[in-house]
Amino acid sequence: MNLNLLVIRTNDIEKLKSQYELLGFTFDYHRHGNGPYHYAAEHSGFVFEIYPLTKSMTKADNSLRLGFGIENLKDSIKILKQGGWEIISEPTKTEWGIISVVQDLDGRKVELKNITR
Repeated sequence: MNLNLLVIRTNDIEKLKSQYELLGFTFDYHRHGNGPYHYAAEHSGFVFEIYPLTKSMTKADNSLRLGFGIENLKDSIKILKQGGWEIISEPTKTEWGIISVVQDLDGRKVELKNITR
């Protein structure tokens, strides 16, 4: 089994898109049928989408914790600091690799793991 789709919602899709672009995502702006316009990025069969909040939502769900593998974690953290990300923990060597935890503008925690290719 592989995760192939993840959708998050926000009240400011432009700002959130800009934050996630700093992680390496490249987004397209589109809609499906009569649905809302949103951003979507695809990488290796995984689709990551940023949608606006629904009419019944008053705020984004920040209980979801995400995790992404990225190259050059130490350098990326410097860029993320300038891009509005809150750094919860600096890159630290753990039993699972070198990991840092950051927080997006909606309060979602995102675990970043250093990867090498």
